[in-house]
Amino acid sequence: MRSSIMKEGIERTPHRSLFKAMGYIDEEIRRPLIGIACAWNEIIPGHIHLRQIAEAVKAGVRMAGGTPIEFGVIGVCDGIAMGHEGMKYSLPSREIIADSIEIMAQAHRFDGLVLVGSCDKIVPGMLMAMARLDIPAILIAGGPMLPGKYKGKLIDFKNAYEAIGEYKTGRITLEELKEIEEKACPTCGSCAGMFTANTMNCLAEALGVAPPGNGTIPAVYAERIRLAKYVGMLIVKLVEKNITPSKILTREAFLDAIAVDLALGGSTNTVLHLPAIAREAGVDLTLDDFDELSEKVPTLCKLSPAGPYFVLDLYEAGGVLAVMKELDKLGLIHKDRLTVTMKTVRELLEGVTVLRRDVIRSVENPWSPRGSIMILKGTLAPRGAVIKIGAIPEHLRYFEGTAKVFNCEEDAVKAILDGKIVPGDVVVIRYEGPKGGPGMREMLAATAAVAGMGLAESVALITDGRFSGATRGLAIGHVSPEAAEGGPIAIVRDGDRIRIDLKNKKLDLLLPPEEIEKRLKEWKPPKPKVSKGYLLRYSRAVSSADKGAVFQL
Repeated sequence: MRSSIMKEGIERTPHRSLFKAMGYIDEEIRRPLIGIACAWNEIIPGHIHLRQIAEAVKAGVRMAGGTPIEFGVIGVCDGIAMGHEGMKYSLPSREIIADSIEIMAQAHRFDGLVLVGSCDKIVPGMLMAMARLDIPAILIAGGPMLPGKYKGKLIDFKNAYEAIGEYKTGRITLEELKEIEEKACPTCGSCAGMFTANTMNCLAEALGVAPPGNGTIPAVYAERIRLAKYVGMLIVKLVEKNITPSKILTREAFLDAIAVDLALGGSTNTVLHLPAIAREAGVDLTLDDFDELSEKVPTLCKLSPAGPYFVLDLYEAGGVLAVMKELDKLGLIHKDRLTVTMKTVRELLEGVTVLRRDVIRSVENPWSPRGSIMILKGTLAPRGAVIKIGAIPEHLRYFEGTAKVFNCEEDAVKAILDGKIVPGDVVVIRYEGPKGGPGMREMLAATAAVAGMGLAESVALITDGRFSGATRGLAIGHVSPEAAEGGPIAIVRDGDRIRIDLKNKKLDLLLPPEEIEKRLKEWKPPKPKVSKGYLLRYSRAVSSADKGAVFQL
């Protein structure tokens, strides 16, 4: 066992003494030591119940003959951090999470790991650590929140944001706004739509590093507790057989995860997270992989924010395995690869059926013949930009408008809510990228304000930052190179014309080449927004969005 180096032999008498100071007995010390990396806290709805999940995991570990040892992991609630300086810390927290789990696992020589998380950057950070460490490991999420109900209609977190604009324009009263606030998030769990947290928990299933049901069993269902106990038992078996993430996180696994992502209409943040996890696993994954698969993979689901369904509906429809079963009809799933269940994908798909065709459409009758994420390139984004095309109606596939430029999200949101943005405008929000933000904030406050003001189909937003999985409408993020690196988005001026051509996957600043070149030569980097602390170190080390916003050191 990996832990033998710190607990066996006469020379390890002091080490065993320290274990005994915490109440461990010899029988526990002799068993496989399983680290339980738990991101429980009292600030994230998706994490408030993780102590219960961790306790169930530990029960499973003990039943299988292992010794569970729990330690803590930090987490940022993207929803609570949204729309202010706190959001600058969300994406950067991913690297801290990965590093801290590495430190704990390496310093204490755990034989295996169970990663207990739920939300936006916590799960990707955990998966990065899993790939980097390459010791037996499983992810178990806390599960999705149930949708709320308001005036007979199901709602979720995004409705609370969009209600602000509805109130500002007089379409709802203050009392109605307050009632939406009370009803939008009715239970613990990761927000009820196919936003970033639930997308990544579903993709962990598709990758094979989380058990079936991980992404869709609701947080408040007893089935989630039973799954956690199963995970605890399973990790001991993985340790015994030395099945490590490198045997599971193959290139084929990542391609399958992208396919599932596209079919589900998942968050654009996956374009940051999957390449970052792949990098830790030694797998080459680029924007081109997303682009190529998006032409082959049909959109099978319309989950919130793209449609009327929620993750609860996906659960009732058969979950991630049902989506994979449907994609397999087109030969898009690599079925002979291994998963943490110690079964192949082929074995897991046996007997799986789609239980609700309104939620998971057939490949013969998809919502769209192509996937939900599109990579755009052009004079405004030479190295690429990302759009969630699954949340955009057909008549908006071509848009040409006038730029209104803002150097931070707050200024853009104020202009939108003050009525200064009108149909035909292209709101450009820059210096919000990984390096320039720093931290690449999500712009849900901006997109929700546009939707709430009734401009979702007449105004476009473009940023070198990113958008929440709850975003809908003509919102383009991850523009690379970012403004802080001197990308073309840095030289856009008010009144410039911008063209978005989704048919040809183009994003262009409509200026003569010589004018673009002239402006780029004249551009000077602005003063950094931060002068101390972690964000300063992050801005110096982080890559651009097209590389996954990973540390380059």
